[in-house]
Amino acid sequence: MAQITAAAVMALREKTGLPMMDCKKALQESGGDEDAAVTLLRKQGIKTAASRIDRETTSGRIAVYADMAKPVGAMIELQCESAPVASHEEFVQLANDLARQLATGPGAKTPEELLAQPSPSNKDHTLAEQKDDLFNRIREVLKLARIIRIDGPCGGYAHHTGSTGVLLQVEGGSPEVAKEISMHIAAMRPKVVAKEDLDPAAVEKERDILSEAARKEGKPDNIIGKMVEGRMKNFYAENVLAEQPFIKDDKKTVGQIAKEAGMKLERFVLWQLAKQ
Repeated sequence: MAQITAAAVMALREKTGLPMMDCKKALQESGGDEDAAVTLLRKQGIKTAASRIDRETTSGRIAVYADMAKPVGAMIELQCESAPVASHEEFVQLANDLARQLATGPGAKTPEELLAQPSPSNKDHTLAEQKDDLFNRIREVLKLARIIRIDGPCGGYAHHTGSTGVLLQVEGGSPEVAKEISMHIAAMRPKVVAKEDLDPAAVEKERDILSEAARKEGKPDNIIGKMVEGRMKNFYAENVLAEQPFIKDDKKTVGQIAKEAGMKLERFVLWQLAKQ
């Protein structure tokens, strides 16, 4: 068996972040070859992760990468087991790297396809290797639960806790306005961009409910129609992005803010952590 020095063990520990005894054992089994020891540690970590795959991932974070000039936008949901890990610097880095690579790389249809691609922060490693190395250090299951990419000009926003993320596809305007509207979406949670996007059956149902309520109030039939249309404004403001009072200036609707900025709102994707 090769003689393993304390310096070699320390160097491997600094490189991997793993316990000294694990590093020493890996070096012994690999004959003192550091690269082979790293590979061995990673394989051992993958086996351990596989044995824990059924553990619940109740925390995590959503990461967003948006670029109006490229133009592209991407969003991912990376899950873990606990809140402290969700805010860990390396976990945040991995989530951001996943979103960046999804947007700036060739794209991916599945999480597995994305994980096989190079890490933007470490071109010598794939995202899967980055994920496995992090698992080896923190010993929590990490799961890439959802990915989405939009090929078009996008603004975006992710809450600082990673609990909510928004991708907003637009035409025209500026990245600053697109981000502000994305923040509005995260806070107010509309269902659709424009009135025309609402389910006609849902709109008619709401009109029927409001009409019946007006009749019960004893309102004359000749004014019920006008009353209902007036009250429908609240329904639209609750569900339709363009009709909502802008959160930073409630004297204007989001649609007005976008129009003033020369922006057309195309579509949005709003995610919250699936386990919350």
